[in-house]
Amino acid sequence: MGAYILRRLLLIIPTLLGIMIINFTLVQFVPGGPIEQIIAQIEGEGDVFEGISGGGSELASSAEDSIGRRGLPQEFIEELEREFGFDKPPLERFLNMLWNYVRLDFGESYFRSISVIDLVLEKMPVSISLGLWSTLIAYLVSIPLGIRKAVKDGTSFDTWTSGAIIVAYAIPGFLFAILLLVLFAGGSYLQIFPLRGLTSDNWDELSAWGKVVDYFWHITLPVLASTISAFATLTLLTKNSFLDEIKKQYVMTARAKGLKESRVLYGHVFRNAMLIVIAGFPAVFIGVFFSGSLIIETIFSLDGLGRLGFEAAVARDYPVIFGTLFIFGLIGLVVGILSDLMYVIVDPRIDFEKREG
Repeated sequence: MGAYILRRLLLIIPTLLGIMIINFTLVQFVPGGPIEQIIAQIEGEGDVFEGISGGGSELASSAEDSIGRRGLPQEFIEELEREFGFDKPPLERFLNMLWNYVRLDFGESYFRSISVIDLVLEKMPVSISLGLWSTLIAYLVSIPLGIRKAVKDGTSFDTWTSGAIIVAYAIPGFLFAILLLVLFAGGSYLQIFPLRGLTSDNWDELSAWGKVVDYFWHITLPVLASTISAFATLTLLTKNSFLDEIKKQYVMTARAKGLKESRVLYGHVFRNAMLIVIAGFPAVFIGVFFSGSLIIETIFSLDGLGRLGFEAAVARDYPVIFGTLFIFGLIGLVVGILSDLMYVIVDPRIDFEKREG
């Protein structure tokens, strides 16, 4: 197993390199880079340099002297290009970026005056909250429900629960989020939950228990909105896994020996049936963590990684775009290895080295 993990770790390097090459190349063909964004803001609003990192105040004073209705002088545009490093060829910029990433230096945002890693760490708690709680709730509901559906296969319970989870799966997450706001967050009906944010304005004044209650009070609706579509996949996967195991010979043998049905299900079937479900926990978490967060965060006014990535793409904030792509790509690859390790933990009989051989 050690050799397999080592090979997977070594494969991370070329995979990340490929991701960065593709994205860096694509960005070169996208119109409206950061320089164009700044010029457009200057011509429309005047002083835009307050949020630019590194030498922003000097550029701002220069802009005030030279910007007028006649447009921007070429010297000022060249100064902007030097400020952001666009006076160098693309290949040199790419190699410099890789060298900085090797040293875990992801640069600084063009427009926020904060390092990329600090920006990601600042937004991470919101996305982790959504991803972790959504995954846990999905598993806590789907596994017992899937087992029950397998035991009651073909009954009315199986039929109506299948219909319910399929309808839930078909409902778009953003539509369900809006429905929750209308019903429970001061819309046309009840005002039980807060409308926006992850904490209240008086968070610092609350006691430890008060902070816990306040946190769950704010996170309830976003978690429900991001979890609704996960129930169908996990529930049906659990049910089908149990049905496959129940039909096998060892189950019939256990029943023939006179074992109780509960002992057969949870002492013999559960471990084998749950292999693929439990081992897939890291992948499910990372899927919820990355996908769908933008809409949920926007609707509930949560300042997480989804909104960060979208705003960086719109503003052409290249350090944030490339830094988050690198970090997310690394997390995804590591989670893939963790998923394989989960398979071995759940069932030690699995040996990936023999499979590869």
